[in-house]
Amino acid sequence: MRLRLLYHGHCFDGVASAAVFTRFYRARVRAEAEVAYTPLLHTAGALFDEAMFDGDENAIVDFKYSPSARLTWWFDHHQSAFLSPADEAHFRADTSGKKFWDAESKSCTEFIARVAQERFGFREAALAPLIRWAHVIDGAFYESAAQPVELREPALQLMQVIENAAEDDFIERVVRGLASRPLEEVATDDEVQRHFRPILARHRETVETIRRKAVYARGVVTFDLADEGLAGFNKFIPYYVCPETTYSVAVTRGPARAKISVGSNPFSPRPRRHNIASICERYGGGGHAVVGAVSFAPEEVERARRVAREIVAELQEGYD
Repeated sequence: MRLRLLYHGHCFDGVASAAVFTRFYRARVRAEAEVAYTPLLHTAGALFDEAMFDGDENAIVDFKYSPSARLTWWFDHHQSAFLSPADEAHFRADTSGKKFWDAESKSCTEFIARVAQERFGFREAALAPLIRWAHVIDGAFYESAAQPVELREPALQLMQVIENAAEDDFIERVVRGLASRPLEEVATDDEVQRHFRPILARHRETVETIRRKAVYARGVVTFDLADEGLAGFNKFIPYYVCPETTYSVAVTRGPARAKISVGSNPFSPRPRRHNIASICERYGGGGHAVVGAVSFAPEEVERARRVAREIVAELQEGYD
C-alpha cells in the first residue's frame, strides 16, 4: 500500500503538515503504508499533473485543491485554495469525508491536528511543539520582528533551512524526521545545523541588502531583488529594517519563477486595511488576508515589476 503525499514545499507549515498527516495516517488509516513525498510550489501555469497522483491513495496538504478523481485526502487553509469556481464546486460536492478546508485556521498543521482529533480520534502529545510552532510561524505570532530575523530558537533555524535548502531529498528527510522524532531533536540535528550555518550567513547578507534597497513611502516598503541573485528572503526582514511600515511588496526571481511577495506588518503602528489574498488573486496569485504572492514565468520579471508597482499604488491609496 503506497500513499503519495504532496505538500507545500520550502514552507515550514507545509513540511509540518506533511509530518503530522503522516503520523495520523499511519495511526488511523494504514500503519504499514509506504509514504512517498512530493513538494509543490506555486508557479505560473498548471500546478498539477495527473501523473503526480501515482499512489494507491493520494493526499495534498497545505496546497491548492485538485479535482482529480485520484485525490483521496486534502487539507488546506488558504483563502485562495481553489484554482477556479468549478474546483470549489467539486470540493463542496465531495462526500468522501476526507477533504477539508478552513480559511480561518492560522496554520494547516493545526487544522490537520484538529480534524484528526475531532473526526478520527487521533491525538499525540509529542506533536504539540511542532503544531505550536507551525501556528506561530504561519500565523506570524511572533514576539517582535526581531524574533524571526535573529533566529535564536531551533525551530526558527529549522524554518530557515526548510525555506532555503535546495535539495528536495534533504527536505524529505526532514519531513520523515518530524514524523517520527521530536521537533527539537530534528532542529538541532547535526545535518540540519550544517545546512543552517551557511544559510545564516547568507541571511545576514540579505538583511543588509534589503536594508540598502528598501524604499519606504506612505505605509509601504518596497524592494527589488530580481537582479541580486536572491530567489527568496525571510518575510520579516522588511519589518525589521523598516518598523514603521504597514505593508511590504518585493520582487524576486529564481530558476522556476519571478515572484511578487506581498505582506503586512503584524507589528505595524497602523492597522491593515487590505485583504492581500484578494489583491493577489486578481493577478493569478493568492494567499491569506495578511500575506500573499503572485508568480510569473522567470523571464517575465518586467511584468512582475509592473504588477508590483500597481499593488504598491493600491496599498498606498488613502494613506494619510
